[in-house]
Amino acid sequence: MTVKVLVAGATGKTGRLLVSELKDRGASPIALVRDGSDTTVLPEGTEQRKGDLTKLQAGVCDHVDVVVFAAGSGGHTGPEMTEKVDRDGAQHLVDLAKEAGVERFVMLSSVGADNPPEDHEMTHYLKAKQAADAHLQASGLTYSILRPVALTDDPKTDAVTLGADVDQGARAHRADVAAVLAEAAVTGRHDGKVQEMQTA
Repeated sequence: MTVKVLVAGATGKTGRLLVSELKDRGASPIALVRDGSDTTVLPEGTEQRKGDLTKLQAGVCDHVDVVVFAAGSGGHTGPEMTEKVDRDGAQHLVDLAKEAGVERFVMLSSVGADNPPEDHEMTHYLKAKQAADAHLQASGLTYSILRPVALTDDPKTDAVTLGADVDQGARAHRADVAAVLAEAAVTGRHDGKVQEMQTA
């Protein structure tokens, strides 16, 4: 049976790579897109479902097996939008996934979300991610949380380090992040894990 995967953030830099990875693995990705999203970046024929993370409607997770949150408010938005998307939007999506009986929820988080520093340019963002991660872990859903280091647009390598050996000053290629997210979504290999990640 084809695994149906709802992808929040599907038109983002990592999300569009994730959609391709899911297709390559035989899954059926469904892009969660809001009005005004540039859907031309999605692979041809990708199923789309309307939804805005700042005001999600009930039923948005119906008839899917897995949900992946790969969205972000972006580096140029203020604290209010960070809270609306990265914290509240993620938490609401978790709740809707649980209501819909989704089998697995995969969260793209960030290194540092376990212990956000004070008075840092990323503090607000990391606290939002921390809250979203904690909400997922407390939800009762089968989950996987991936916390990559700083992202680059370099090509896929498959040379990935996960867990305790990750160098927090290293880099992670978005294409490699997308591959790990797809693996987590489709195989369940990373169920119940919170893992830092870098491209080796």
